[in-house]
Amino acid sequence: MSKGFGGGVPPNMQALMKQAQRMQQDLVKAQAEAESIEATGSAGGGVVSVTINGRNEMTAIKIDPSCVADVELLQDLVKAATNDALTKVKQFTKDKLGSVTGGMSIPGLL
Repeated sequence: MSKGFGGGVPPNMQALMKQAQRMQQDLVKAQAEAESIEATGSAGGGVVSVTINGRNEMTAIKIDPSCVADVELLQDLVKAATNDALTKVKQFTKDKLGSVTGGMSIPGLL
């Protein structure tokens, strides 16, 4: 004779559901935190620096006036600084969300 669940959810399933709810709350919190961060990348020994936020928007750019004479160099340095800042934001986001998901890959999360 098999015992039913009495119409309720088995205790281990309840625990799993609570854990999933906590993980979802932690993910929302981690995503909000990731969006609020800023990372500054630099190039040319600090001649050019670019700040990017967690929404991948450039929020600041600083250029040392000494490099303005060489426009091509300046363009390359801005590109390098921007890419450096974007890399830092992506890594922070990956680390932050990875700590919440335990390394699970969740489609559409990153």
